[in-house]
Amino acid sequence: MKKIEAIIKPFKLEEVKEALAEVGVQGMTVTEVKGFGRQKGHTEIYRGSEYTVDFLPKVKIEIVVDEAQAEGVAAAIVKSANTGKIGDGKVFISTIEEAIRIRTGETGSSAVAVN
Repeated sequence: MKKIEAIIKPFKLEEVKEALAEVGVQGMTVTEVKGFGRQKGHTEIYRGSEYTVDFLPKVKIEIVVDEAQAEGVAAAIVKSANTGKIGDGKVFISTIEEAIRIRTGETGSSAVAVN
């Protein structure tokens, strides 16, 4: 199994969700996060004072899929989240050793499959 974590721009969430549904992803966890990379934030003026906003709002999507699906899922995220501008985000793929469905005790791929 593989865990795919994607950090994307918040306004791209719906588009990414639709693209993932098309490739068969039926479950995901979404978290509102803040961060920065090359974008390094930006400066704003508030009541005449300039200040730096270091951490920009982003959305983190976490998905656990069977190993065979991982490449297609990652490609769907990259394609749908791309704006061509700095700050589009990143996709991370890591190996999951085990998964357990709490309700039934199922393990492995059957624990993450939607029945």
